[in-house]
Amino acid sequence: MGIRIGTRIEPVYPVKKPLSLSPWKQGGNEKKMQAYLFVHFREKTTPDGEQVYFGVSKDGFNWEEVNGGAPVLWAYYGDKGVRDFTVTRCKDPQTGKEKFVILATDLSLSYGMRGQYHHSWDEIGHNGSKSLAIWESDDLVNWTEQRLAKIGDEQFGCLWAPDVIYDKKAGDYVVHWSSSHARNNYGDKAIFYSRTKDFKEFSKPEILYEWKKHDIIDSALYEEDGSYYLFVKCSRNPGRILLLRADEITGPYTRIEAFDKSMEAIEEGKYEAATAVKLEDGRWCLFLDYYGVPGAGQGYVPFVADSLASGNFVRSDAAFSFPYGFKHGTILKISMEEYQRIKDHDWSDKGWQ
Repeated sequence: MGIRIGTRIEPVYPVKKPLSLSPWKQGGNEKKMQAYLFVHFREKTTPDGEQVYFGVSKDGFNWEEVNGGAPVLWAYYGDKGVRDFTVTRCKDPQTGKEKFVILATDLSLSYGMRGQYHHSWDEIGHNGSKSLAIWESDDLVNWTEQRLAKIGDEQFGCLWAPDVIYDKKAGDYVVHWSSSHARNNYGDKAIFYSRTKDFKEFSKPEILYEWKKHDIIDSALYEEDGSYYLFVKCSRNPGRILLLRADEITGPYTRIEAFDKSMEAIEEGKYEAATAVKLEDGRWCLFLDYYGVPGAGQGYVPFVADSLASGNFVRSDAAFSFPYGFKHGTILKISMEEYQRIKDHDWSDKGWQ
């Protein structure tokens, strides 16, 4: 897909010698995280659905809308729409100060499905954007203008559903996503990754995980007690969420059978877009995006486990609520100060309403 006039593309450069970018600490102590931010989009047929939305929560189960349920950020470049978000807290390698980064799939079905993509998901998968959309902020309320980082070359199909994890050993960030590729004639997708220190320069993509003759999408990667746990969606045989474990961040990964058993009770093929967060009580909460019904019934459902290592996630019996159906996003733990800042901010000052 050619670069459109006005599109801002960040070039890809080789990653230089890693800097030490340890998780953010304030005054020698880690900032206390007691609230949650959910960055997501909305399942709508109009362009405003495929933009950046925020939801916040004090307990991880009951969510509040931000900005009256309207977008907090808009995509002006590339496809002029974004989906499938991740958000991370990191350090600026130049200043050492805390910052936040949002990454997203550069895709608008509202604008492009009928024209550019000819009503074809295969066309999107093959000729969709080779770039990821990126925003940065120092405080979660004042964000840079959208930019595009072209991470994939022309051998890649569309870059879907980015996620990011900090690599303590290498001192950089591993950005991973799913994509089809020319190597198998743009057939089944695999999970690829690239390394970065600053979300501007990215290493050449490599394969993080693939399962031959299976379509693998929607990766979400977490660390627990020195091991790495990778959630993915297998599109068929089985059409389920899988959980895999590895000793190293780039694998090799093997399936956790206990998780397979825990997922047997849920409807095959109706869940995607895993995102997980460690709760205040030490348990892990896994949110899966349910799309088994049309319209308002869609949205995230929580499952809980004592640990990722156990793989034993069960549907939460705790009450949970969303103001509307959040679609494919990521949860970030935040402080109560950050929670209140997001709630109090006048998002209309950007002139979008």
